[in-house]
Amino acid sequence: MKTIRALLASALWVAVRTDPGLCGAAPDDLERSVALMAKIGSASSPSFSPDGRTLAFVTNLGGLPQVWTVDAAGGYPQLVTAFDDPVGFVEWSPAGEWLAFTLAPGGGMNEQVYLVRPDGTGLKRLTDGGKETNRLGPWADDGRTLAMGSNKRDGAAIDAYVYDVAAGTSRLAAQNRGIGGFEDLSRDGKWGLLNRLVNRGDNNLYLVELSSGRETLLTPHQGPGTFSGEFARDGGAVYLETNADRDQTAFGRMELGIGSGAGKPGKVALLAQRPDAEVGSFALDDAGTTAAILWNVAGRSELELMDLKTGRTTGRPKLPAEIAGGMDFSKDGKSLAMVVSGAATPADIWILDVPTGAFRQVTKSPHPGVDLAKLVRPELLDFRAHDGLPLSGWLYRPESGQAPYPTVLSFHGGPEGQERPAFSSLYQALVSRGIAVFAPNVRGSSGFGKRFVNLDNGALRVDGVKDIQACVDAVVRAGVAAPGRIGIMGGSYGGYMVMAGLTEYPELFAAGANLFGVVNFETFFKNTEPWMAAISKIEYGDPDREVEMLRRLSPIHKVDRVTAPTIVLHGANDTNVPVVEAEQVVDSLKKRGIPVEYVLFPDEGHGWRKTPNRVRSTVAVTRWFEKYIKDLKEKA
Repeated sequence: MKTIRALLASALWVAVRTDPGLCGAAPDDLERSVALMAKIGSASSPSFSPDGRTLAFVTNLGGLPQVWTVDAAGGYPQLVTAFDDPVGFVEWSPAGEWLAFTLAPGGGMNEQVYLVRPDGTGLKRLTDGGKETNRLGPWADDGRTLAMGSNKRDGAAIDAYVYDVAAGTSRLAAQNRGIGGFEDLSRDGKWGLLNRLVNRGDNNLYLVELSSGRETLLTPHQGPGTFSGEFARDGGAVYLETNADRDQTAFGRMELGIGSGAGKPGKVALLAQRPDAEVGSFALDDAGTTAAILWNVAGRSELELMDLKTGRTTGRPKLPAEIAGGMDFSKDGKSLAMVVSGAATPADIWILDVPTGAFRQVTKSPHPGVDLAKLVRPELLDFRAHDGLPLSGWLYRPESGQAPYPTVLSFHGGPEGQERPAFSSLYQALVSRGIAVFAPNVRGSSGFGKRFVNLDNGALRVDGVKDIQACVDAVVRAGVAAPGRIGIMGGSYGGYMVMAGLTEYPELFAAGANLFGVVNFETFFKNTEPWMAAISKIEYGDPDREVEMLRRLSPIHKVDRVTAPTIVLHGANDTNVPVVEAEQVVDSLKKRGIPVEYVLFPDEGHGWRKTPNRVRSTVAVTRWFEKYIKDLKEKA
């Protein structure tokens, strides 16, 4: 489900640099300490070479995410691509000849798919290079075919394509309404496993005969449902993540009957399920004998290895940090690469030696001037909403100072994202300056079952907004925060929550930071990508039938209530949440004389990927909150 999840993933936090005189701290001291935090690197998207000796991956080691390779045993990485735009994902061809990767011009959503030789030669673009949204899919087992997604046929739909490497041509393999893409291709090259989104929070898997385009629905269900899958080695079954007829996702197997019935799905046999966790992702080894399952336990990851012949667990290796993802087995099944990260652990590539259960770190993202051992790890704080719904959030306490601290609430994007104890340079920068951070998972967040993730749909969004007050009450009641010294920040949908909090509860917040957030659902639906609008009608509301509800839920119509100084930040190339959302807020606040800063990044889209921009933004948002929620007490 990488393609669809990548499309809906939350953008990175950050803001931009403002006037050095904004706070009482010496600018050089703040900029030096905070900038060091923001320069900490990361690595992602590991993909083994066919012989398992080398890994391709993406890292911002040079200041911008690009494709690199490194010896799987460790060593100095080699740069493969050197674009002025960021790379998203990379996949090594099973034949070994090519690396397929995505490139985002200007940081926008119109990603392009490329091929390049592992030594950096032979570069060629496979997509048209225009404004269309394109996505990278899986390789066929023989390396002759690559799956891709594109909305070039219809701006409101992302279709599934297959690219013939030898012929240099692509063809439409599955036409979609909304988002769709192949998750896997069968070993014999005859079948594709299509993941088609019905709407946000609801998708289906289809078996597609590639020669004819004939489709068979594999996951009929009522109400919301989440499914992702991968073919068994012989193609006669699909292993899948599913929450059909249950609240939390589990791991199962479905027989396909391809041989006799040309694709007649059977019932799903559940192989692994937990009452306290959801399946976050899984990977199968090349032999089809072992599954690696990552469980999402309230935001932390736990790894389980399963013998697929017996259904028995063969190991539960302890992860080096709190979160793991992006798993890839070597062809011999002896090594499992993954991205590992945590609150005090930058994202890096680690390899599990499957026979022994031992981990080794392959990449080491730079962190000059920052002692990782001194970074703050959060604690999980449980509390209840106004209606008694159990909620939780990650609380980062400063190492210095005494409670109550100046405190910032940070809301994740999505809204169906999840706050997890991952590394955040902004969180660590704030706590290093004596400001606590509380990052909650309010209703509508993923990772807690399908009922919870759908509790804010449409008109129910008012309850999600009410959770903002419950979050404030929780940190005040815990003695962490004090009224009058609380700020609020968030990116994308988190930016919506910022403006909702500032308009619905102006008395609760002393400052806000709105990063590329939605403020007006009418203009959002009018200006966002057509495919994004098409899949968002259940989540937010239908602009054709529910205009009045969307107006009631849009903070822009209540912006006259805002009293808190607000910094607004946006990327000029953002087609997900277009820049008109930011402009409305800034214009309205300026007219009312509310302190507001607005910075537009000309070389970014939905979130910042370039290290200089990330540095400037982290400094800016830290300075903003130092002035408006920290310095208040110091100046009193």
